[in-house]
Amino acid sequence: MWATAAGERAAGRLAAAWPGRTRTYEGASVRESLASAFAQCERVVCFLATGATVRLLAPLLVDKASDPGVVCVDEASRFAVALLGGHGGGANALAEEVAEVLGARPVVTTATDARDVPGLDTLGLPVEGDVAGVSRAVLDGEPVRLARDTGWPLPALPPNVAADAPGPAVLRVSDRALALSEGTAVLRPPSLVVGVGASKGAPAEEVYGLVLDALAGAGLSAASVAALVTVDAKAGEPGVLAAAERLGVPLRTYAAEELAAVRVPNPSDAPLVALGTPSVAEAAALAGGGELLVPKRKSAPEGRAAMATCAVVRRPVRGRLAVVGLGPGARDLLTPRAKGELRRAAVLVGLDQYVDQIHDLLRPGTVVIESGLGAEEERARTAVAEARAGRAVALIGSGDAGVYAMASPALAEAGDDIDVVGVPGVTAALAAGALLGAPLGHDHVSISLSDLHTPWEVIERRVRAAAEADLVVTFYNPRSRGRDWQLPKALALLAAHRRGSTPVGVVRNASRPDESARVTSLAALDPASVDMMTVVTVGNTATREIAGRMVTPRGYRWQSTEAGR
Repeated sequence: MWATAAGERAAGRLAAAWPGRTRTYEGASVRESLASAFAQCERVVCFLATGATVRLLAPLLVDKASDPGVVCVDEASRFAVALLGGHGGGANALAEEVAEVLGARPVVTTATDARDVPGLDTLGLPVEGDVAGVSRAVLDGEPVRLARDTGWPLPALPPNVAADAPGPAVLRVSDRALALSEGTAVLRPPSLVVGVGASKGAPAEEVYGLVLDALAGAGLSAASVAALVTVDAKAGEPGVLAAAERLGVPLRTYAAEELAAVRVPNPSDAPLVALGTPSVAEAAALAGGGELLVPKRKSAPEGRAAMATCAVVRRPVRGRLAVVGLGPGARDLLTPRAKGELRRAAVLVGLDQYVDQIHDLLRPGTVVIESGLGAEEERARTAVAEARAGRAVALIGSGDAGVYAMASPALAEAGDDIDVVGVPGVTAALAAGALLGAPLGHDHVSISLSDLHTPWEVIERRVRAAAEADLVVTFYNPRSRGRDWQLPKALALLAAHRRGSTPVGVVRNASRPDESARVTSLAALDPASVDMMTVVTVGNTATREIAGRMVTPRGYRWQSTEAGR
C-alpha cells in the first residue's frame, strides 16, 4: 500500500517484476489497507515512512511466530527497510529482493545478519528453548557448547560454537523430548519417520493422538518428524491426511509390493489379506532405512477396536553435497541459488582460484579445502568423503558444474548414501555467446579439444560429425602451450564443409575484468591468438556477421537468409 503517487509507481514496478506473486491494496485509507494486507499476506511491502508504519502496525501485532514480515520503502525508493519479522517473517530476504528491483539499498538491522553470524532460526531447522540467550552468546563471541545427539548436517557455525566450548550456553541438536532450560537452545533435525496404518474411516483424532502418544512414550519430539508414511492404498484416507496436516509434514506412500519385501519384527495376517503386505506401519517406516525406535503399536479407543497403528524410525543421517556452478566469473552472473548454497555449506571444496572469487560469501567458520589445477578427482573424492561424514558440503566449479567441470567426477564417486543437489551456472559458451551476439540461435554443440582424458581419435570423430551435421560448434580448451596442433586440425575439419567467410567468435575471459571478444572468419582466424582462457565459436553455413555481431538464424520464414551478406 502507498500514500503518494511515487509510492504507487514503485509498487507498480514490483508488481510488474513479480507477476502472479503480488497483490496491491487500495482502500478508503492507508490504515485499512495495511490492516487488510497484514491479516491476509505472508509478507507486506509498505511505501510509507517507517514512523507512520510503526504507528499503524502497533495495534495489529500478535507475536513474531505469526506476524508477517514487513518492509518499508521510502518516498524516493532509496531504501528498503526490513521493519518487522526479519527472519521468521522473511522481511530480511524480502528487503534484499525489493532493493534489487527498485535499485534501492536494503537496510537490515537484525544483529546476526549485521554481523554475518547465522541466526539460530535461519539454519533450516526448527529451534526451541532459550533462542535469544544462546544467540546473544554467539554474537558476543562467548563459548557456546555444541551438543549433538545426532550428526545432522548444519551450515557453518562461528568458531566460538564448538563441541569442546566450556561456556554455560548450549546449542543442542536433538530429536529427543528435552526439558528446555535457560541457556540452552535445541535445533530439531528432521530425523524421524512415522509409519501409520489405518482402517477405512479411522478418525483423525485417533491417528494423530496415536502418533503423539508413540513419540511421547519414546521420549521423542514431534518437531523432528520429517514425514508420515503409509501404503498407497491409504493415500487418500482422511484421518491419515489430517494427521499429517496437523503435524505439518508430508504424507508419503509405498506400493504394497515394496512394503511386503521389508523385514519387520511384527508382521500380521490382516494387512496381508486386505492389502497384500504383512505390515504397513513398521514396513513403511523402515522402507527408507534406519533404526526402529517404536515398534508397531495400536491405538486404544474406549469401547471399540483399534483403527490405527504406527511405528517410528530414526532415519540414517545423510550428508549433503551441493555441486555449485559459479558462472564465468562476474559476481552478477552468480545465481542467487548458488549464493544460498555457499551460505548453507559447512565445508567448501574447490580450485584455489575459484575459492578466491567467492570467499567473501562464505559464513564465518566455513571449512575451506582448496587445491590447485589438475586435482579434479582428488577434490571430488574429498567432497564426497566430507558429505559421507554427515556434513553439508559445497563443491564449486566455474561455469556450470555439470559442463566440463566437477559434477561428473563427483557423481561418479557419490552413491545413494548422501543427498546430492546440482546448482546450474552460466556456462562459458553462453557467456561468450552473449558477447558475440546470437551465435547459438540454432542447433549447436560444445566440444573440448583437450586430449588429456579423451583420445584425439574420439575428439576428431565428434568434430567431423559436427561439421557434416552443420552444427554451430563451441570449442572449449582450444589450445595450450603443450597442445598447439589440435585447434588447427579441428578448424580444417570444419573448413571442409564451410566457407572460409564463416563467422568465428573468439572470446577470452568472458565477464571478467580483462575480457575480450572479437568476430573473425574461419579463414582468417590465427590459432596462435587463442589460449586456454579462450572460447572459440564457429558458425554454421547460415551464420552471418551483422553489425559486427554473430547471428545464427532460427530459420523463420520471414527472415532472409541473405541478410548481412
